[in-house]
Amino acid sequence: MARAANHDIEITSRERVVFPHDGLTKGDLADYYRLIAPAMLPFLAGRPVSLVRCPQGIAHCFFQKHHTPSFGPHVLSVEIEEKDGDIEPYLRIESAAGILECVQMGAVEFHLWGSRAPDVERPDRMVFDLDPASTLAFADLASAAREIGERLEGRGLASFPMLTGGKGLHLVVPLTPRHSPRHSWDDHRAFAESFARELAEEQPERFTATMSKQKRKGKIFIDWLRNTRGATAIAPYSARARDGATLAAPVSWEELAGMEELKRYTLADAAELLKRAKALKGWGEVEQYLPG
Repeated sequence: MARAANHDIEITSRERVVFPHDGLTKGDLADYYRLIAPAMLPFLAGRPVSLVRCPQGIAHCFFQKHHTPSFGPHVLSVEIEEKDGDIEPYLRIESAAGILECVQMGAVEFHLWGSRAPDVERPDRMVFDLDPASTLAFADLASAAREIGERLEGRGLASFPMLTGGKGLHLVVPLTPRHSPRHSWDDHRAFAESFARELAEEQPERFTATMSKQKRKGKIFIDWLRNTRGATAIAPYSARARDGATLAAPVSWEELAGMEELKRYTLADAAELLKRAKALKGWGEVEQYLPG
């Protein structure tokens, strides 16, 4: 559960340039997260989180999933068993102060697990990452997303589109985990893979469910691999460590249908995104179960 927190986290080296192409600094990034935290926390809080940290700017970044003592007191941890059986502390954030302490440590991107702490074995969030070939127009991607959303609806699953801050789209499928063996990570992955491969087999000229670059030419890769235990997906409203200082931004199906070209939100759009979050209240929230 997200909780109120002290926003007065000291951000040192505010003048350090993080986005050289755009002239944006660590201070600009912190100011964005300070403003957007109320909209971001409902998605971020309660989940294991991984970070993309770029202490010297986005030209040199690394991925971090484990908690270390160097983080501030508002950056929490959750113990998770890894594949080798070892128990390791993963990152967990429950407050705006925690977000800002991560930014102080050079974090730019925030990525989410598909389950919540401490019950990480009960996935409750499925993500299909639609990654288009560079030759495809955004209209092709948006049309495909709507078709996939309708296909999911036919399986009894509502989905919610999100701009990723790159050239793709995420379709987020919230789930209510069953308290039984019927919905494990194996079930979660199996459904996502089967759904993606079914689409690719039916429309091989349009979709692929294979990661191979050669097989993705002129097609949309339906990346279902984010639905495996330990995999993560970019958090709504997270900044991206890319030129342009773009953001992951939820959109409605109606908005997506009206987009003739890819809309890119940036760090400068925090106020607009906060207003949009009110209009998008209920985005990503629905009680539904994995079929079967």
